[in-house]
Amino acid sequence: MATARETSLTTANAPGMPGSDGGVQTQPPSEFPPAVRPSAGRPRRRGIGWAARLELLVLIGPALVVFVAFVIFPVALAAYYGFFSWSGFGPPTKFVGLRNYVTILTDPAFHEALGHNLFIALMSLVLQGPIAIGLALLLNRKLRFQSAIRILIFVPYVISEVVVGIGWSLMLQSEGALNGLLRRFGLGALTSDWLSDPSIAIWTLMVIITWKYIGFAVILFLAGLQGIPDELSEAAAIDGASYWQIQRYIVLPLMGSTIRIWAFLSIIGSLQLFDLVWIIWGQYVSSTAGTSTMATYMVSNGRNAGSYGYGSAVAVVLFLISLTIALLYQRFVLRRDTAGAITGGKS
Repeated sequence: MATARETSLTTANAPGMPGSDGGVQTQPPSEFPPAVRPSAGRPRRRGIGWAARLELLVLIGPALVVFVAFVIFPVALAAYYGFFSWSGFGPPTKFVGLRNYVTILTDPAFHEALGHNLFIALMSLVLQGPIAIGLALLLNRKLRFQSAIRILIFVPYVISEVVVGIGWSLMLQSEGALNGLLRRFGLGALTSDWLSDPSIAIWTLMVIITWKYIGFAVILFLAGLQGIPDELSEAAAIDGASYWQIQRYIVLPLMGSTIRIWAFLSIIGSLQLFDLVWIIWGQYVSSTAGTSTMATYMVSNGRNAGSYGYGSAVAVVLFLISLTIALLYQRFVLRRDTAGAITGGKS
């Protein structure tokens, strides 16, 4: 059995410990220094001063006033009028409570209009998304007349809805340019009543919407492509990736945030669609042709029917539906995009 002196010498001359040979010694476990005390909490943040508050007020004050005056106040006023049977003249006096809202939610015509809006929102994503992404990828490469092609794609978006609606309505009439062209080329069997046939009118609307708004999606996607470093594609090409593999595994994932923002704008715009439908189909044809929307329903059954209280209630329902979809989309789809933009959290 080793003596205490031998144990001490063995420990002192062990490898990695300073002994007579000048090695480096590590302290025995029993002699480790005490644990480092946790650092004190971060100093409390000081509140912003009056100068900073005044600066914030000056910067956001005008925008806040405009927002309250033109968004919050009209919505609150419409909600108030929705509780009355009001013809639009004089102050509302005939209080009906929730009767207007019950009528809206039980009206089959409103259900049909809501279904059209949801169909338009879904098909806008299905049709415009792939086409716009393909055009953006094509225009992101070096092509002849690239600028001219971009302008031609974007021009329909900046044309007034009135001009677009009148032009397409003239071309798609029973004796319009499209049917005349089909007959001229011996394709008379393909002619149809593109605007009033309930089985194809909604698809006619989708073609017009796609033609009108595809330019906005292409320009937005091109802007997203400009933010992707070329070095990533070049490195993947050096590693042997094909062009389509680069687009699928590198470009499209990096464009995810841009695609999600475009989809959000497209959905909200589809829920509020009014002008093209009203100009091309009008008040009565839109309902019989199967192209009515919540906005056209609101105008037809509100202002044109002399029932501004009911129209205000429809406007509130349309606002609540759009707000609910927007909040759900932000919560479940845009969450990954907005999480990185939130600052001031715990480090």
